[in-house]
Amino acid sequence: MFLALDIGNTHIMIGVYDNIELVTSYRIATDRRKTSDEYAMVLCDLFSYNNIKFNEVSGIAISCVVPPIIGVFEELAVKYFNIKPLVVEPGIKTGMVLRYENPEEIGADRIANAVAAYEKYRSSAVVVDFGTATTFCAVSEDGDYIGGIICPGIMISSEALFAQAAKLPRVKLIRPATVIGQNTIRSMQAGLVYGAVGQVNEIVRRMKEEMGTNPRVIATGGLAPLIAKEAREIDEIDLNLTLEGLRIIYERNKA
Repeated sequence: MFLALDIGNTHIMIGVYDNIELVTSYRIATDRRKTSDEYAMVLCDLFSYNNIKFNEVSGIAISCVVPPIIGVFEELAVKYFNIKPLVVEPGIKTGMVLRYENPEEIGADRIANAVAAYEKYRSSAVVVDFGTATTFCAVSEDGDYIGGIICPGIMISSEALFAQAAKLPRVKLIRPATVIGQNTIRSMQAGLVYGAVGQVNEIVRRMKEEMGTNPRVIATGGLAPLIAKEAREIDEIDLNLTLEGLRIIYERNKA
């Protein structure tokens, strides 16, 4: 079995593969205070639910955008799985040309997303990842990573409203029945959700113009289902795209 770990600022996505088949996946909160032992116990509890044992795992790959946690999970992999994990970082084989001024600045999750998208469609693609930040990544017809956009995530925008505007409450992120809200909560929900929808549609439209192709547009990340169903520019939702990218990158570096 193979274990994929996508460590984000807010959540950690965990995927367990049997060869190329995703057996199960989990989402847990990112906690910078947890030790490798504590995270191992969380994994142990999750695995026991699916009757998976640590000694059945023969490979681990990690993408991480929270540098202080990388060492925690490397220690976990060695101590509990007896495996040196593959960390997606400069110098590993991705099978993709990174046409970026400084490739080291590209988040590991964004690289995994781009690799998975091109492997799946073998055509130009745009990946929209609704995480702590909302990111857009462009992949060319030849499978090169050609750049992208980084925007404040929907949750960040929501928390900023709550924190900076004294009379505005913290709201649940759901799609309101109407765009025009008739109370404060629905007005905020409409602004956050439909504002994000408009952002996606306009950015993707402009990306398509610059790319000069008709890319496949894939949404991923925790809030993808909420926004993608309303955004006409998005073709499909794939919540496991990053995990799949990690699996592919691991296979390319296995030797």
